[in-house]
Amino acid sequence: MKLTKILATTAVLSLATAGSALAFHSGGVAECEGCHSMHNSYEGAANVTGMAQYQSGPYLLKAQDQSGACLNCHQAADTTPGPVTGKDNGYHISTANVVAADSTTPVELTPGGDFAWLKKTMSGSIRGTATSWEGDRHGHNVIAVDFGYTQDKVLTAAPGGTYPAANLACSSCHDPHGKYRRLADGTKATTGLPIFNSGSYVNSKDPIASVSAVGVYRLLAGVGYQPKSLTGSYAFANPSPDAVAPASYNGLNDTIAGGKDRVAYGQGMSEWCANCHTAMHNDTYTSGTKSLVHPAGNGGKLTGAIAGNYNAYVSSGINGTPASNGYSALAPFELGSGDYAAIKTFQAAPAAASTSNNVLCLSCHRAHASGFESMARYYLGNEFMTVADASNAAAYDSSTTENKINTGYSVTQQQNAYNGRPASLFGPYARDYCNKCHAKD
Repeated sequence: MKLTKILATTAVLSLATAGSALAFHSGGVAECEGCHSMHNSYEGAANVTGMAQYQSGPYLLKAQDQSGACLNCHQAADTTPGPVTGKDNGYHISTANVVAADSTTPVELTPGGDFAWLKKTMSGSIRGTATSWEGDRHGHNVIAVDFGYTQDKVLTAAPGGTYPAANLACSSCHDPHGKYRRLADGTKATTGLPIFNSGSYVNSKDPIASVSAVGVYRLLAGVGYQPKSLTGSYAFANPSPDAVAPASYNGLNDTIAGGKDRVAYGQGMSEWCANCHTAMHNDTYTSGTKSLVHPAGNGGKLTGAIAGNYNAYVSSGINGTPASNGYSALAPFELGSGDYAAIKTFQAAPAAASTSNNVLCLSCHRAHASGFESMARYYLGNEFMTVADASNAAAYDSSTTENKINTGYSVTQQQNAYNGRPASLFGPYARDYCNKCHAKD
């Protein structure tokens, strides 16, 4: 039992001091006891620590479902964005104690967004008509009954696909046992060399040929993956994407280019999303052709005009020479390369957009959830993102009588929805951020 105590203490201390959850997952499978309880006991007592979800559930999980087992560690009652003194909350993806239609605010500012936005159903008025904005529309409705997350109230399957909404869990996308790995030549495999490091971070060491492997980005599942609990034919056809994130990725962003939420995407993210959303993609898009689907994928290259717009756009109606060569983490593009040396260099110092880069699903969406409908990175329901105060300085909309811009959110909630970016970064009466590429204002 002493060894068990030492291991458990080491794991807790590692999580508290690391820049991410590296110490627990280490790029692959964590210790079994972290998620499972063999006999619903610990040190001779029932495996309950004040919360009923820690009793053994299906598959000997320490929760009633798969996502609950993840949120046992990845949700917390944080009250302010960014790392908390004395600990690192970087791996938190869900803010506890968030409820609908009040001032409670999601504060986890990770690149994927905060699942707590799913709980923010807001009400307000547009031109005198009572209106509501459903939190259910804000992202992937993972099911974690212990934490108040339930099945999508409208959709029964993934848009553009058949993956059943009743089975959506964290483990639908992330392989909890970490069997997918990246080898030295960039290929992905499920067998072979052992994982010695995480492949998710810009400071992660790369695999050594014929010696080692690293885990794939964010433990995302690859070809052939399907949760054991899911019956039917839903195995992934496309491999895990190539990308890296900063080691500390949850915190306030005081620049458009980001830093905390700036992920460098290499290639394959849209193709990976297509494992579930197949019909949402048009990967063979050619500029100038008519399409009902926005181009996204390795074949959805930026045109010269789009790249020029992107690099020049500063804010609504203002073109010039933006910082970081015009790059915006609020509208990221994919490099179009699986070269990890290049991907890591880009994460540290973004380069200007070019015709070798491409649009990806995450250019417009967050992976988990956001403060906006369809888990968009910015509000699509009005032409303006910001307003102006009495001195004509940029501000988030504080109106309590006309909510067509703020959707009932407070100023704090709006700023958190933009991952901490102040309104001043966008300017007064900044139009919708689609203009970063399309320059229609």
